[in-house]
Amino acid sequence: MKAKLIINKDFTVGKIDNRIYGSFIEHLGRAIYNGIYEPAHPTADDMGFREDVLEMVKQLNVPIVRYPGGNFVSGYNWEDGVGPKEKRPRRAELAWHVIETNEVGIDEFQEWAKRANTEVMQAVNLGTRGPEEARNLLEYCNFPKGTYYSDLRRSHGFEEPFDIKVWCLGNEMDGSWQIGAKTAEEYGRLACETAKIMKELDPSIELVACGSSSLFMPTFGKWEATVLEYTYDYVDYISLHNYYGNPENDTKTYLASSVDMDNFIKSVIVICDYVKAVKHSDKTINLSFDEWNIWFHSNEADRRLERWQTAPHQLEDVYNFEDALVVGCLLITLLKNCDRVKMACLAQLVNVIAPIMTENGGNVWAQTIFYPFMHASNYGRGVAFIPVVFSEKYDTKRLKDVPYIETIAVMNEEKKELTVFAVNRSLEENIDFEIDLRDFNKVELIEHIVLENDDMKATNTVDNPNNVVPHNKGITKINSASAVATLNKHSWNVIRFQI
Repeated sequence: MKAKLIINKDFTVGKIDNRIYGSFIEHLGRAIYNGIYEPAHPTADDMGFREDVLEMVKQLNVPIVRYPGGNFVSGYNWEDGVGPKEKRPRRAELAWHVIETNEVGIDEFQEWAKRANTEVMQAVNLGTRGPEEARNLLEYCNFPKGTYYSDLRRSHGFEEPFDIKVWCLGNEMDGSWQIGAKTAEEYGRLACETAKIMKELDPSIELVACGSSSLFMPTFGKWEATVLEYTYDYVDYISLHNYYGNPENDTKTYLASSVDMDNFIKSVIVICDYVKAVKHSDKTINLSFDEWNIWFHSNEADRRLERWQTAPHQLEDVYNFEDALVVGCLLITLLKNCDRVKMACLAQLVNVIAPIMTENGGNVWAQTIFYPFMHASNYGRGVAFIPVVFSEKYDTKRLKDVPYIETIAVMNEEKKELTVFAVNRSLEENIDFEIDLRDFNKVELIEHIVLENDDMKATNTVDNPNNVVPHNKGITKINSASAVATLNKHSWNVIRFQI
């Protein structure tokens, strides 16, 4: 099979906002406790954070991490997680039916973020609380000194403000499962008033309004339009959430998940621009795809989970090789829409539907999805080119004309590098992949990284952490004005050029 990518330097999607490679840590399962935080672990630092986990997070080069939720935030009192730990209350946490110890709150998490070389995307509770509590939290985090909450922070040992710049106005407020769920009108009014008061206190912050909980919500579309009618003048982004899976074990359809993601993104863009036109505004609302990942493997185990445990093994999907291919396709799709998708969060980062897994008191290892995310985050920074692709196509049960290749090229002008990301979706055939390089005077191959495996269900585990790992022995040959790469069947490829 043959395919071709034409790269034209004059036609770009746009500059990639590095925050498109964000992630998410919620007070859920072992994401925090026995994930990033385990004071008794041999690698624990002075604040109880696992340094072995920190090192793996740094490999992913994550620029921003959403916190503290998620469903958790809609019933959360932020005051429970600040000040002396011995005075913090234990709570019956209703979103996930566990006991929350509050050993970690914003005091600790913002410090973890610094140690992980990342920033915080802070969510406020608009389920059981409102503008007043959001303002107080913002004052605690960002106001220098001389007010009640800024001085409370200082009394807790944090003289300098946390200076958190991105804030989410609640979480999935249209979901019936959400604590304090609301209609679009109720949420739109609440989010509008919360946004106004927060920006009065700190005009430098960026705000994210809640979009629909997923593309498949019955209110999708109308929800976004209504919420933006209320909040358009005060927010900067609207959120998208969606998870993907293969419960029917239909790999060909599963590998086309990125087509669904692309349709979702383009639908929300249309809605944003409709409201812009109605309001005769010159402001553009961008997108924060702040929950996306694969989530289905752990569903059955979670149904049997005993309630009111502390940090149980919850939502711990064990990812296989085909999951990694889908994550690669989804990353490419985010890049193909980087003109409007400015932030995105792989949900989540450690243990809970995550690329990084830990053993309580023991080892840490990378799941299969770790590698495409690491490659995209490290090599996919700069400017994304509009991909002109020629490829054979196939049909699935739901979708028609799915190209066998998902691909995009990114140029990092500072490093003088061009990177092509490509997934071969074919389960049977290799692809001879021509990359048209005529717009680049001189190109040298740095490396061709490949993630491949004969077993689509192959996984990495604590006992076999290197079962699915990439190699850099891919075959790419450069001619005068093009390169031809061999994309092995069902493989993730990163082809790096010096320009």
